[in-house]
Amino acid sequence: MSNADIKTAPPIAAAVSEDRKKNLFAAGGVIGALLASACCIAPLVLLTVGISGAGISILTALEPYRPIFASIALVFIGLGFRQVYFKARPACVDGTYCAKPESARITKAALWLATLLVMFALTINW
Repeated sequence: MSNADIKTAPPIAAAVSEDRKKNLFAAGGVIGALLASACCIAPLVLLTVGISGAGISILTALEPYRPIFASIALVFIGLGFRQVYFKARPACVDGTYCAKPESARITKAALWLATLLVMFALTINW
């Protein structure tokens, strides 16, 4: 390995690490949002698409855990927004996933979707 290869290795690793953090935080936010809305919004969505039955009532058993799920989701969403919008991005190497504009759009869309789901889950009783 030459000196030029050694100097370019850390930025690539940093870009991959930052991209993984963004994706992890976005995924955590979406999963937390789905769990937070499982008691209230999920049964409504399932009824809207034509699924009914006693199985849906099981989801209402998750209602006492809604504040916990929402808190976890909000932490992940906050970390995701910090990572996507406020942290300096390392340079991406051509051909990597972070160099594609779709990667940023997908992550941002997942964060905003998770934010909307958590807001709906928290305000459903109002």
